[in-house]
Amino acid sequence: MFNSLRGIITEKRQDVLCLATGGIEWELAVPLLDMEELPPAGQEARLFVWLYHREDQMRLFGFASEERRNAFLELIKVEGIGPRQAVKILSGIGQDELEAALENEDIARLEAVPGLGKKTAQKMILALKGKLAHPGPAAGTGSVHEELVNALADMGYDRRIAAEAVENAARAVSAEASAGLSQTEREKRIFKQAIVMLSSQ
Repeated sequence: MFNSLRGIITEKRQDVLCLATGGIEWELAVPLLDMEELPPAGQEARLFVWLYHREDQMRLFGFASEERRNAFLELIKVEGIGPRQAVKILSGIGQDELEAALENEDIARLEAVPGLGKKTAQKMILALKGKLAHPGPAAGTGSVHEELVNALADMGYDRRIAAEAVENAARAVSAEASAGLSQTEREKRIFKQAIVMLSSQ
């Protein structure tokens, strides 16, 4: 499945961006705030993407970062929020503000987003509190463990719980007689161990 597209931005119009890659021009639905972060037309950009596919429709959504795509994917899990509504929400609130509003249960801030009512704001808080905040990496883990957490979050696991599982799995693997393992093999073992831990909860 697509993870990202890199190419030349050929056009920007409201919430639609066109990107040329290898002889193909893609049309992507992009939140307005993400659109502002991306370079102007004529320059190269990388967009993290998600494909919406139904029997009667296919549409590609693009985001300026993995965090924004993750927020979108979590939003569409909330009852009553579809892809278009999720893009509209992300067009009206930045990532840091969204995370803060959810963590602080700030319904007033969420209601200030165009098209977002109190009932939907409450559903968002109930469903997403704790899922968008990014835990800091444990000492010595670095970006590799962050990537494992991201992979688990993409599989549907709560980000905080996934981070704890990765830390616990890393400690378990380190405690084993694994000195002869390569870095890649260690990462695979940590990932598998984390999934086992999460599955048993």
